[in-house]
Amino acid sequence: MSLFNVMDIASTGMSAQSVRLNTTASNVANANSVSSSYDQTYKARHPVFAAELQRASQDQNAGTGVQVMGIVESDAPLQIEYSPGHPMADENGYIYKPNVNIVEEMADMMSASKAYETNVQVADTTKRLFRNVLRLGQGS
Repeated sequence: MSLFNVMDIASTGMSAQSVRLNTTASNVANANSVSSSYDQTYKARHPVFAAELQRASQDQNAGTGVQVMGIVESDAPLQIEYSPGHPMADENGYIYKPNVNIVEEMADMMSASKAYETNVQVADTTKRLFRNVLRLGQGS
C-alpha cells in the first residue's frame, strides 16, 4: 500500500464522518418538532457504512476505505403524547414527536467528531512524511 492510498483512505473516512455529523445534526435539530400525524413525523436517520471489501480483496496491497451505502430511518417507535389543547393535536387529541434520543445523538456526534479528527491527523502525518521524503534529496 502506497502513501497515496493512505490519503485516499483518510479522505473516504472524513467524507463518511461528515455524512454522519450531518445526519446527527439533522436529528438534533428536529428532536423537538411536533406533528399531527404519525406518517409526517420526523424519524431519526442514521448513515450506513461499508468497507469497500470487494475492491480490497481484488488488490491485497490496496487499502480499504469507507463507503456510505445510504441513510436509513430508525425503526424505534415515535413518541405519542395526549395533548388535546395543543394546536398540532389530531382529532383524537394526540401529538407525535420524533424518535430522536438526544443523549445517543450527542454521543454519536462526539464519536463522529473524534473519528473525523483522527482521519485529519492521518492525512496530516502522511503529508509530513511526503515533505520529509522530498527533503532527503536536498541534503543539508
